[in-house]
Amino acid sequence: MTSAARTRWWARCAVVVTAAVCALQLAPVGGGEPPEGFTGIDGGAAATAWTATVDGPQPYSDMFPDLAVPITMSDGTVLKADIIHPGNGGKRTDEKLPTVLQIQGYSKIALNVAAALLEIPGVDTVLLPWIASFNFPGSGLDGLTDLTRQLDSGVLQASAHNLDLVRGGYHLVQLDLRGTGTSEGLWQVFGERERQDAEEVIDWIAAQPWSNGAVGAMGTSFTGITALQAAERGHPALQAVFANVPSGDLIDDIVAPGGGVGFGFLPFWLLAVNLSKMTPDVEALLAGRWDTAQQLRWLRDRLADPMTMMDVVLNAYGATTVDQLSERTRAIIDPDSPFRTGLKTAVENVTAPTFIIEAWFDIFGSTATETYNNIPLPMEQKKLIMGDGYHVGAGVAGFGHPGMPPRLDVLQRAWFDKWLKGIDNGIDKYSPLTVKQQGGQWTSMPSFPRADQTHQRMYFSDRHSGTAASVYDGMLSARPLQEGVRDLTIAPNLLSLCSRDTARIWAGVPAIVVACGEDSRIWENAGLTFTSNPVTEATTISGPIAVHLNAVHDTRDGYWVVTVNDVAPEGQSREISTGQLVASLRAVDEAGSTRSASGDYTKPELYLDLDRRQLTEPGVPVTLDLALTPIDAVLQPGHRLRVDVFASNFPRGLPPTPVLVDSQLAPQHLRLDPDAPSWVNIPLSVAIPE
Repeated sequence: MTSAARTRWWARCAVVVTAAVCALQLAPVGGGEPPEGFTGIDGGAAATAWTATVDGPQPYSDMFPDLAVPITMSDGTVLKADIIHPGNGGKRTDEKLPTVLQIQGYSKIALNVAAALLEIPGVDTVLLPWIASFNFPGSGLDGLTDLTRQLDSGVLQASAHNLDLVRGGYHLVQLDLRGTGTSEGLWQVFGERERQDAEEVIDWIAAQPWSNGAVGAMGTSFTGITALQAAERGHPALQAVFANVPSGDLIDDIVAPGGGVGFGFLPFWLLAVNLSKMTPDVEALLAGRWDTAQQLRWLRDRLADPMTMMDVVLNAYGATTVDQLSERTRAIIDPDSPFRTGLKTAVENVTAPTFIIEAWFDIFGSTATETYNNIPLPMEQKKLIMGDGYHVGAGVAGFGHPGMPPRLDVLQRAWFDKWLKGIDNGIDKYSPLTVKQQGGQWTSMPSFPRADQTHQRMYFSDRHSGTAASVYDGMLSARPLQEGVRDLTIAPNLLSLCSRDTARIWAGVPAIVVACGEDSRIWENAGLTFTSNPVTEATTISGPIAVHLNAVHDTRDGYWVVTVNDVAPEGQSREISTGQLVASLRAVDEAGSTRSASGDYTKPELYLDLDRRQLTEPGVPVTLDLALTPIDAVLQPGHRLRVDVFASNFPRGLPPTPVLVDSQLAPQHLRLDPDAPSWVNIPLSVAIPE
């Protein structure tokens, strides 16, 4: 072992001791029973060996970067990759080894910089654990420390270009996606050509003299999506996937769930990718691979489409009628368009063992459990960790501490060692579903949702609960208590800026303000609330949630937002699930929907199709069925269940301007009518007391 490697090893040993001391500050967590033959959330005895594999001596001490490598696709487009090879004694290894591929959309140069920062001595072994040890409950900084306490969880190492994998015996390939970074071509935004490129690059890797033919895919967020999409073709050389906060269905997650465009994220994300793709290939200069003709082709492609998809955003919010929407904009709302189908990953075709890290309130958290369920692999070959967090960090604070799941970089290494190297390390027997119950503890689950749940109607009533300072403080009951007909009116507002929905769309950063990210009471001043009696025993909510509304509009359209909240005895109202719907896009696809034994929807699948748009008639009631995000939560004794109803949730959702024009941003009404009641269909372990 080199001197630098010994220093790194002893530093890691110090971190283990530090982590154990810091763990004493953590509240104890508990388990839940894993399926027979599987470990609990901490991985048991096997996890010690997984951690030692990462933190102990490595087979390789040196790294050999090969920058700006051109890979030519079948259509002649040149993609650029950086390849890092392991070696010892100043010489690159001649051994054929497996390869880990990351398909990048933000520019591989930026990821290389991030990886280099983690290589600075002491950053990942001393500085990050020290920052993560900060914890000031009740200080007003709780939201900030909820984020910083994740820094020693291995999330940064597993998310960046993890150079520890090189020392562990892997080649790393960082590829710029077509039309982004330093690669030629036009950005497809998850199009069919990108999937074909992934197949061709995997073919290229498997044929290289340094490759043993086994390829893994990894990534976070954008690159997590491309990792899943690379796996949907079932390429035989792609033998493992490790994806952090990815999406399997971008429409339902962020693009237009319920018809409300993810305005707080999408335009800024598109702008970031478009700006990053303009960075010249400085690595080609450093590597002596500058090709003037190729760089001119790259420049030509950039000038041909400098701001990909920004015209769609401008058209969606610049057009005042549906007739003014461009063909490209209409493609988003056409379920049969190639663009629309490209936004969903065919995970039912995935054959590579897949490990996913997600969070209930991640930008892409709405479809994570569905993605996991639809991957047609046994529990040994697919894993899902669901944290109670956001896009930043996914709520993995404490990972690597006693009684908690192993660090993410440890899980990543063990996963690749098992499926790419064939090492029988037991990671296949790790808890298949590791879930942080909202309001509860980390737990192991055999499947999602839990088997002991029964969907039950809870009706909206005009009786006052006396628990909320809202536009209307109603009751939530298992019996329809309504007498007579009553319209409750709400209007669009900006109090949603202080909400968990806003924290979600902005990746969790606003959650630093605890009064907004962890409490809906400010937002509830502009909404209707319906609150149950307190529960007398721990009550689990596990699975999809649907809300049925009897709505009346004064105009031709409207926009409805519903949240489900856990209300503590002292009044804190914590959002645990959310959904939204443009009234004119209320048509339900029965073939894609699910229902409970009662016949009520548990997950109404919307068409989101302009051809099926149904404008509302002023004054005439319409029924709206909203799909809310699936959850696993627990109401502790003394807590209440609450449903909030709003007329807006900007910036998380903003319907296109034609919808806003038809709605006129006018007040809209929830009609309480005993003959046409409104309710939530919610999966409960026990009935809530009346």
